[in-house]
Amino acid sequence: MTDRKGASDAGGLPLDDRISRALTGAAVGDALGGPVEGYSPEQILERHGGRVHGVVGPWFEDWRTARPIAPYHKGDGHITDDTLLTHALIRVYEKVRDHLDAYAVAEHLVPELTGEPRWIPELETEAILLQRVFLAEKWLVARLHYGHVDPREAGAGNIVNCGAAMYMAPVGLVNAGHPAGAYAEALDIAGAHQSSYGREAAGVFAAGVAAACTPGATPASVVETCLSLAKDGTRAAIEAVCTTAASYDSFEPALAPLRAAVEPFDTVGPNYRAPSLGARRPSRLHSIEELPIALGMLLVGGGDYRSTVLGAVNYGRDCDSIATMSGAMAGALGAEVPEEWAKQVAEASRIDLSSPALALSQVTREIYARDLSRRRTHEAAFAALLDAR
Repeated sequence: MTDRKGASDAGGLPLDDRISRALTGAAVGDALGGPVEGYSPEQILERHGGRVHGVVGPWFEDWRTARPIAPYHKGDGHITDDTLLTHALIRVYEKVRDHLDAYAVAEHLVPELTGEPRWIPELETEAILLQRVFLAEKWLVARLHYGHVDPREAGAGNIVNCGAAMYMAPVGLVNAGHPAGAYAEALDIAGAHQSSYGREAAGVFAAGVAAACTPGATPASVVETCLSLAKDGTRAAIEAVCTTAASYDSFEPALAPLRAAVEPFDTVGPNYRAPSLGARRPSRLHSIEELPIALGMLLVGGGDYRSTVLGAVNYGRDCDSIATMSGAMAGALGAEVPEEWAKQVAEASRIDLSSPALALSQVTREIYARDLSRRRTHEAAFAALLDAR
């Protein structure tokens, strides 16, 4: 798969800036996509009298009662569970200060979900994170805290969706420039949460973020790296969507073709709010919709943050997660997040978007130093083995 848009990243942008832009880009994409999540491009167009071009209000004015199963104030710059879990994973990295695995999820992420109350923008109150995350994420607590399931196998049986993939950007950043390492680490972490193509997407998304951090990276090189690692239906879906995306340089004409390209691999079906009977079941033939579309929008937008994320938002369906993923990869490439958007989201969500990036930057340096020491120890041992008589 080749891409005619080969614009390079932001030159020699240092690690700290890439981490900051990736995490801010993910959070802003999440907040922009939240209010139109679950709807089609046509419904979005009708509801807003045109395409969404920034922060908008909730779909329903009576958001507390309009959808009782999900009484969340989506919109007005509020982040959703995508960002809440991303920041929770960063706090796990702060505690462990090394690479993570499924056991770290059980030992540290689950307490993040059940422990200290935090401000939840969509609930407009302080609450534990468990009260905001949806059923597929509550699975972590049910299986790991109450069920005492082996963390490496706890994801089996959960619905297969983007729940594990949507918060894996920190894994890619910790492994900046090492996509294969990001892929392997995310697969281990995600084993506690998901199985099948949901787990695979977590690994490939983390790899995409790591690839975007590589100096000289482009949207096309990020996609090529993802294709080199992805397996089964996930790989086929990415290839189909990104081959289609390469023909477009604006999102409006690309919306329907990208949906058509991913549709054979998507189990949810045409009505996002009424999934098909076979939806979200394990399969080697299928893929989550969100990651291939995020990569496709990265190509359509040429890596530009505004174009990439607005394409993701106006695609609809699970667009907060699509915009979270595409925003993270665009930011890791070096794209600047519009300051007015970041300011609106930070103020509306009552969230500090800078501190998580600063914390992860420090931890990433520590992990790299440990990796280097471990590598040198291995090299010395292997050299001694080669020289042994």
